[in-house]
Amino acid sequence: MGFSEYKNEGEFKEKSGYEINGSWYPRVTKIVEIKAKPALYRYYAAASSFETAEAATKKSAEEGTLVHEYAEKILLGESPEIPESIKPSVSAFVDFLNRKHIQTDPEFVERRIFNKTHRYAGTIDALALIGGKFGVLDIKTSQAIYRDYDLQTSAYMDALSSEFKNLETRWILRIDQTRVCVRCVATLREKGGNAKIRRAWPSYGVRTCADTEHAWGETKGIIELKEFPNWRPDFEAFLGAKKLWEWENEPMLKKIGYI
Repeated sequence: MGFSEYKNEGEFKEKSGYEINGSWYPRVTKIVEIKAKPALYRYYAAASSFETAEAATKKSAEEGTLVHEYAEKILLGESPEIPESIKPSVSAFVDFLNRKHIQTDPEFVERRIFNKTHRYAGTIDALALIGGKFGVLDIKTSQAIYRDYDLQTSAYMDALSSEFKNLETRWILRIDQTRVCVRCVATLREKGGNAKIRRAWPSYGVRTCADTEHAWGETKGIIELKEFPNWRPDFEAFLGAKKLWEWENEPMLKKIGYI
């Protein structure tokens, strides 16, 4: 959304940032939106219509938000009744936390942070201790771990580095769920009402099913954790994205007194 699409300064400030200690800061996730997303463009191009793609994207985001909300409850020490639609994902998340002995403190779950020097703010999912390392844990519900996430988490790292001298690293933890074909090991992902089949690599003795021949098993949760310790080059890229975002929104940012 460009600055001209906002009704007024109030809407821009509300949707693009946070008020903290009497000052307004642009939000990290809003800044990162300035970066092009080729995979998303290809998805829209392949859809039957823009409206169909938009509806599926919205539904997918709502489902992802629901998973995120229940993951947050669990990190806060709660034991919520998990909706059936996301139970495989969230159950896998709980099991993973226990098996890997991941430690978090409720005080640092969904915590609002800001960087006074570089003037931006954000909300971290959690600070965690994993395998003896202390760092930022960011939860995603996408179908893959994308490089864009490095920009977002590097901004969190810089904002927190002065407060936590022992902050070492950052992780992306992806939560998802799929069904597997018992015949050919293809996978079916149904997020957003958009059924996506990913065929398994052909292997000796394994038959590849046609789309109408799959025998799908029960839905299983998927957890993927990746560490990205070298955050400073990504932060330089984030500052570049922030500069571009400020250029794009310069008229509105001048109106609200940010620049």
